[in-house]
Amino acid sequence: MAVGIFCVAMFCFITLLPHLIWGPGEDALSLTLEQGGVGDSTDYDVQLIMKRKTLCRAGFNDSLAGAECYSPGNTEESGIAPAFLLFLAQFISGIGGSLYYTLGTSYMDDNIKRSKTPALVSVTYFMKMLGPAVGYSLASFFLKVYIAPDLTPSITNTDPRWLGAWWAGWAVLGSLLLFMAFLISMFPQTMPRTIIRRREARARGEQVEQSASSEKASLSDMIDTVKRLLKNKIYMCNTLAAIFYMFGFMPFWMYTPKYIEVQYRVSAARASFFTGSVGLVFSAFGILISGFVITKFKPTARCLAMWNVFVSIIAVCATITYPFLGCNESDMQSRQMVLHKDEVQQACNLNCDCDFVKYSPVCSEDGQTTFISACHAGCRDFAMEDNKKIFTDCSCIPSPIGAAAFQLSEDSIEVSNFSVQDLASNNDSVLTTSTPSSFISNLPQFLGGRAFSGPCPVDCTAMFYSYIALVCLLKFTGASGRTSNFLVSVR
Repeated sequence: MAVGIFCVAMFCFITLLPHLIWGPGEDALSLTLEQGGVGDSTDYDVQLIMKRKTLCRAGFNDSLAGAECYSPGNTEESGIAPAFLLFLAQFISGIGGSLYYTLGTSYMDDNIKRSKTPALVSVTYFMKMLGPAVGYSLASFFLKVYIAPDLTPSITNTDPRWLGAWWAGWAVLGSLLLFMAFLISMFPQTMPRTIIRRREARARGEQVEQSASSEKASLSDMIDTVKRLLKNKIYMCNTLAAIFYMFGFMPFWMYTPKYIEVQYRVSAARASFFTGSVGLVFSAFGILISGFVITKFKPTARCLAMWNVFVSIIAVCATITYPFLGCNESDMQSRQMVLHKDEVQQACNLNCDCDFVKYSPVCSEDGQTTFISACHAGCRDFAMEDNKKIFTDCSCIPSPIGAAAFQLSEDSIEVSNFSVQDLASNNDSVLTTSTPSSFISNLPQFLGGRAFSGPCPVDCTAMFYSYIALVCLLKFTGASGRTSNFLVSVR
């Protein structure tokens, strides 16, 4: 067990290595005030040119000639070394986790009375679920800190480009696990109280069940045991059910924080907190309560199996409802960010060369439209106001002055019912083949507004809390079947 915990500690430190070796990365450094997108350069003109890369290049003057566009040929491949380290860490973690949980469960079962197994198993699973809750809380704390703590970020932690100090938590956890591995290594093969209990049982002439670890193991014994388990229909069905459940559940739970962050527009730290601290706490209490209920009422094995089936039905029903708990405002803005190859798109940013501009969302000044970048919004310049970057002269965003002065001509009235905002939002249904060409050619004079860094704010609070409530219900009911599933498998 100590070797297993030591392996998990090594997993933490190996996961930390990519940051120590390669650093936070150029994308993260470009979002800091100290390095401004050009590494350690302090040349203002160079910084200006680098920042211009995200703007529309139509009509650039000679002073901006050095701002080359991004292209696939300019991207640098980091190689497979970082990915190899992460895969190696996961491989070692799998070995360590398997050692600890398989041997740990047997060790506990050999050193307690059978009547106390349900309660202690539920406490064990309770702590196992409470651990990730603490881990998610730790992650939430470190994700509020920028990936380079010694630098000052130019964005807030609500910006989708924010990268938190993901690496710091692994150092803390790895150190704690090393300490726990040392403590576990000091445990005896059999607990003293268990030795006394077995000695007293022998004195009373009772048959004592010896620990499997006290018998000499052999390869033939293992093969015979595996064959016997493969012929046990109840055990195999229960195991297969658990495997399929984990195949569906683990990817869902791994991507839940990112889904919450994107769908409901919350920060990475907040998404991690609600996914871990809130959801896993409900799981922990579901395990704890179910263990004590089983201990008190002692239901039959058939009842335990039927409860697992009932829990699975609830999980399926809850999962089906997730797609209906989206956020319409967030979905609408996501649709607006999709590039359209229509007349309006060509009119406002066709010549901007935005194909390889990095994802850097901006919001139109009316707060209604989010663009992939300032280039996609057709912005040709930027200014700083109160330490905030404001993009100006955006050909895809209506100017308040131009919109106020806009008057529909008789020709445009015959075309369709539209507004300047529709034109700036790249609405597919705005222009038709009968739209006057003179109107399209004069379109830029009505546009040329401003944009602000970051996506437009949306209010998804109600749907977000509804989603979290359903997740908590699902976690509570699902966890209540963990203890019964363990007992069916072991007994």
